[in-house]
Amino acid sequence: MSATVPENPFILVDGSSYLFRAFHAPPHLTNSNGEPTGAIYGVVNMLRSLLKKYQPSHMAVVFDAKGKTFRSDIYEEYKAHRPPMPDDLRSQIEPLHNIVKAMGLPLLCIDGVEADDVIGTLAQQAGDQGRFTLISTGDKDMAQLVNEHVMLINTMTDTLLDTDGVEKKFGVKPEQIIDYLALMGDSSDNIPGLPKVGEKTAQAMLQGIPSIDKIYEDIEAVTSLSFRGAKSMPDKLREYKDQLLMSRELATIKLDVELPMHPDDLHIQSADSEKLAELYGQCEFRRWLGELMEQGAATDQALGEESSDKVSSDISSEDYRTLQTEKDVEDYLKGLSSAEFVAFDTETTSLNYMQAELVGVSLATEPGKAVYIPVGHDYMDAPEQVSRDWLLEKLKPILEGDSPKKVGQNLKYDAHILRRYGIRLGGILNDTMLASYVFNSVGSRHDMDTLSLHYLNHKTISFEDIAGKGAKQLTFNQIELEKAAPYAAEDADITLRLHEVLWKKVEETGSELQSVLTDIEVPLISVLCDMEQYGVRIDANLLGKQSQEITEKLAELEKKAFDIAGEEFNLGSTKQLQRIFFEKLQLPVIKKTPKGAPSTAEEVLHELAHNYPLPDVILQHRSLSKLKSTYTDKLPKMINPDTGRVHTSYQQAVAATGRLSSTDPNLQNIPIRTAEGRRVRQAFVPEDGYKIVAIDYSQIELRIMAHLSQDKSLLNAFAEGLDIHRATAAEVFGCKTEEVTDEQRRQAKAVNFGLIYGMSAFGLARQLGIARNDAQHYMDKYFERFPGVLKYMEDTRKQAKEQGYVKTLFGRRLPLPDIKASNGARRKGAERAAINAPMQGTAADIIKKAMLQVADWIDTNNCKDDVRMLMQVHDELVFEIKEAKLDDYIKELTAVMENAARLDVPLIAEAGKGKNWDEAH
Repeated sequence: MSATVPENPFILVDGSSYLFRAFHAPPHLTNSNGEPTGAIYGVVNMLRSLLKKYQPSHMAVVFDAKGKTFRSDIYEEYKAHRPPMPDDLRSQIEPLHNIVKAMGLPLLCIDGVEADDVIGTLAQQAGDQGRFTLISTGDKDMAQLVNEHVMLINTMTDTLLDTDGVEKKFGVKPEQIIDYLALMGDSSDNIPGLPKVGEKTAQAMLQGIPSIDKIYEDIEAVTSLSFRGAKSMPDKLREYKDQLLMSRELATIKLDVELPMHPDDLHIQSADSEKLAELYGQCEFRRWLGELMEQGAATDQALGEESSDKVSSDISSEDYRTLQTEKDVEDYLKGLSSAEFVAFDTETTSLNYMQAELVGVSLATEPGKAVYIPVGHDYMDAPEQVSRDWLLEKLKPILEGDSPKKVGQNLKYDAHILRRYGIRLGGILNDTMLASYVFNSVGSRHDMDTLSLHYLNHKTISFEDIAGKGAKQLTFNQIELEKAAPYAAEDADITLRLHEVLWKKVEETGSELQSVLTDIEVPLISVLCDMEQYGVRIDANLLGKQSQEITEKLAELEKKAFDIAGEEFNLGSTKQLQRIFFEKLQLPVIKKTPKGAPSTAEEVLHELAHNYPLPDVILQHRSLSKLKSTYTDKLPKMINPDTGRVHTSYQQAVAATGRLSSTDPNLQNIPIRTAEGRRVRQAFVPEDGYKIVAIDYSQIELRIMAHLSQDKSLLNAFAEGLDIHRATAAEVFGCKTEEVTDEQRRQAKAVNFGLIYGMSAFGLARQLGIARNDAQHYMDKYFERFPGVLKYMEDTRKQAKEQGYVKTLFGRRLPLPDIKASNGARRKGAERAAINAPMQGTAADIIKKAMLQVADWIDTNNCKDDVRMLMQVHDELVFEIKEAKLDDYIKELTAVMENAARLDVPLIAEAGKGKNWDEAH
C-alpha cells in the first residue's frame, strides 16, 4: 500500500539540505546583474509546491546556524574535510531567508545544533501530542525519525517514505537507521564508521542481529551471519569499538534540543505581498511576480529598478473604446493624421501567419487611450461590426505611408497579416520586442507580457484569461466582444508605453546601439517578411523515399545494437541504456546526471564511441531518427496547400549574439556533414526555369578576428589571399607554406576555430586526439606567431569584466551576466563567450546588412521576378534565380554581399548554383 499523508500535516522543511541540492541542480539561474538565483528558485519552488499540495496551518523551514555544533566537540574531524561554501551559494542564503519570511513561513536557525536536531525535536514534540509530522528532506539520516506519527517527503522526486518505505529502501527498520549509519559511516559528514563496512554488510548485520548493542552482547554471533567477511568481523568490532560508538553518537539526531518555540507556535502567517514582490523582482522570478501582481501586490521596487524607469504601475482600461460604426472609425482615423506615431496591433484567428484571418485591429496614439475595431467576431449574437474590406481600405494609406510612424510588438507578424489583404506595412519606427532585445538580449524574454511586467510594473490580461486553455481554447473570432475588446486595446496601449520606455533606454546608450535597432533590426522586418511569404519549394516525393530508406536503416542499426548488447532493448530509453552500458557491458562512467546516475548524453556517447561499438551505433540511430522526425517525415506535411511551398519563421529576438534563428520548420539545422543530411537539402528545389544559388561568406569569423585583433601576420595572410589554415600551420610548425601536410593543416584549422570559440588546451587535445601538453604547445606557438590575437583576447576579457558586456563592430551589445560570477565554470564560460561573441555577433550583423543591401539591390533593379531571396542559414544566403541571367545575377549579388561591410581584410563571398540546394552549396 502506498503511503498517504493525513490532512493538515505539521510540515518541517530541511532548508539546508534543499539549498545545497538546489544549488547543484539545474537550472543555474542568474538575474540580469549576474547574481546567482538558481538555489533560491529551487527551494522556493519546493516550498510553494508543499504549500499548494498539503495546505498546512503549521510549518517551519529550518536551516543550519553558523558555527560549530556539539558534534564537533565529540569529534574534531566531524565535517572538517568539507570545502568552504561556494560564494555563489553563500550569496543566495540571505535573499532566500528574506523570501521565506515574506512568504509568512516560520524560519528557524538554532545555534550549537544542526537543522536535523531542530527538526527531530519538533517532530518528537508534535508526536507526543499525537500530531502527524511531514518532514521534507533529501537526507537519508532523517529516516531514523520515521514512525507512526512521522513521514518523510523528498519534494524533488515527490516520493513519500513511511516505516514500510524505509525498510524497503534501506533494508532496515527506522529504529535501526542510526546503527546502520554508524556501521557504514558517512564520508560527506566525515563520520568514520566501521572500516570497509558498506551498505550490504551493514544491512546483513542488522537483519541478523537487531542493534549494535545486541551485537556487542554476543560479538561472536556475527560469524554465523551470511555476508562476506563475517568470520573476521568480531576482531574488527573489538578493535574499532570506540570509533563505532562515537559514529553512532554523531549519527544520532537529538530529540531534546531546548527550543524557544513549540510546534503550536509555528503558525503560517499571511504573506507580505509587497515585500515578496520586491524580492521576486530582484531575483527576476517573473512568473511568480506576475501572480502576485494579479493579486494586487505592486511596488516600484518590484523589479529591482528605480521607479523612474517605469511609466506607471496604475494602468487603467477605463479610456479604452470599441469602435463599431463607420462614423466612429472615420472620426478616429481623422485624428491619426496629426499623431507623431501610432501603436498598431492585429487580432487574428491563428498564429500561423500564412493562414490567419483578421478579426480586429487595435490602435493607440497616447497612453491610456486605445481603440479596438472588430471586423471578424463570428460567434452567435456577435454585434454589428464594420466590414473588414471597408476598414482595410481606410487603413491602407495610413499603414503603408510614412506618417504617422508605426510602433508595434513583433510587427513582422502583423505585417504578414496585412500582406494577406494586399497592404505592405510602411513607416515602421520601432518594434518593442526588437528594442528590448537590442537593449539587453539576455535580460529577459522579449514578449509583451514579460516586458510589461519588467518595464511598466503591469500584469497584462493573458490570452488564456479570455480564451480558456487546452483543447477547448477559443480562437479570437469566437470570443465575445466584452472580453476581447479590453484585451486587444490593452495590447496597443501597452505597446505604446513600452515604445516610450525602451526607445529612451536604447537612445541613452548612444548612437551605435540605436543604429543597430533603426538601421539593421527594424528595416529587416520587411525583408524577412518577403522571404517568409515567398517560402521555399520542397520535393515531397524525394523526402518520402528518403524516409522509407531511413526506416530500413534504423531497423538495421537496431538489430546491430541488439547483437552487440546480447539482448533486445529500447534504444530511446535512458534507463535501459544505462543498464546495458554500465551494468551489463561495464563501460566506463564518463559523467553523471544531477541525480547521480551515469549519463548517456550526446557528448558522453561521442567520447565512448572512440573505443566501444554500441555508443557509436546509438549515435547513428539517434541522428537518423532525428533527421526523419524533424525533416523527411515533417517537411512534406508543412507544405502550404495554397503556395506549394514551406514557410519558415525567422526569429530576430532569440540568439544573444544577434544571429537569426529559424522555426516551424528550422531550416538552419539540416546537417551538411552527413550524406543523409545532404540528401534532405537535395529536396529543396527551384521553380521551373530557375536555379538554386547559395552565396556563402568564406571564413568570415576568422576575417573578423584579423580585423578586430589587427594581428599583422593574420592581416597579411588574408590580404595575400593565402589559405589561412595552411598559413597558420606554416607559422605554428615553422615550415614553408608549401611544405605543410594535410594533417598539419587540419590541426591548424582546429586551433584557428578553437581560439574563436575560446577553446582550452584540454578541449583542443580532445578534438585532435592528442596529448594535452602537445595541444598547449600548439597554442603557445600560435600566440607566439600571432601576438595580436593574444592581446585582443586579453583586452577583451578585461573589457568584458569592467563593463559587463562586449560589442560587435557595429555597436551591438552582448551582455555577459556571468563574467564576474564566483563560480569558476560559469565565469570561464562567460570569458569564452566574451572572445567569441564579438566575432559571431559581427558576422550576424554583416549577414543582416547584406540581406538589407541585397533586398535594396533587387528593388532598385526591379528584378523581383528574377531573383528571390529564400533563406538565410548561418553565413549563407540562398536564392532562387532565373536561368536566363543566372551568371550575371550571381556576379552582382556576390559583389553586393562582399561590400556589405568594410573590414581591414577582404570580405569574400563564394557562390554555387544547381538544381537543388545541396548541388548549389
